[in-house]
Amino acid sequence: MSKKIIAVLGATGAQGGGLVRAILNDPSGGFAVRAVVRDPQSEKARALAALGAEVVAGDVDDEASLQRTFTGAHGAYCVTFFWVHFSAEKEIAEAAAMARAAKAAGVKHVVWSTLEDSRTWIPLSDPRMPTLHGKYKVPHFDGKGEANAEFTRVGVPTTLFYTSFYWENLIYFGMGPRKGADGKLVFALPMGDRKLPGISADDIGRCAYGVFKRGGEFIGKSVGVAGEHLSGAQMAASLGRALGQPVSYYAMPFDDYRKLGFPGADDLGNMFQFNHDFAADFCGQRNLATSRALNPALQTFDTWLAANKVRIPIQ
Repeated sequence: MSKKIIAVLGATGAQGGGLVRAILNDPSGGFAVRAVVRDPQSEKARALAALGAEVVAGDVDDEASLQRTFTGAHGAYCVTFFWVHFSAEKEIAEAAAMARAAKAAGVKHVVWSTLEDSRTWIPLSDPRMPTLHGKYKVPHFDGKGEANAEFTRVGVPTTLFYTSFYWENLIYFGMGPRKGADGKLVFALPMGDRKLPGISADDIGRCAYGVFKRGGEFIGKSVGVAGEHLSGAQMAASLGRALGQPVSYYAMPFDDYRKLGFPGADDLGNMFQFNHDFAADFCGQRNLATSRALNPALQTFDTWLAANKVRIPIQ
């Protein structure tokens, strides 16, 4: 019997790459992977081809190319890339193109990587956090959440797949511990004493693969994934054990984070405040038992740190 093809957008990125590897690492699982990339000749794309992936050219801003890459595929993993362009409107337009392309190509199951529309909880008129770009509270959340309706509108069979804070942010996004004036390590996170769902990027891919493997069980439903729900103090304690030196937790005020000055700091400051203020709902959407059922190899923060601590830059 021929294998069912899963077309994966963002195949050289964090989420998509994790899904590509999950499929390739399960040769008897009944699925094959079609890695959709902008440049099939890039180093990362060639590496996926060497692992056995079918690598094809496709562009999220070119609907015709998406329809070509989806044609013949059983499933599609759809993801957008806010941090490339910082535009929620662009994400919504790209998601709509993905939905239309999947419908036209006859895709049987779309897994759409999404996040909450924070405006459902905190309307634009609410002064607790600033409104950004004129019509969002957390732009990189709100655009994805608003785009959920695009998949429903065109009638493509879809699972809404809610992801969590990447632990890789400690490696690549400057969120790891830093040395204070006294030389001791401090882990700053604007989460007060509330818990933040977190996960490794590879585990997002493995969980998404678990959704596809369940067939139609999650079509028309929402599923959220996380490796653990941890407070900043718990994360600092784990970091201290892994790094072999004390790490203290600093609950940075939201306003201070918003003023850090790097591109998107205001968006992320609002995100952390949203996660903090509505932690029960945010954690509740990301069920740990469901995540482990989808991905029995799900890592805890401690197991992830054991494998990745040497990659965390200490500044």
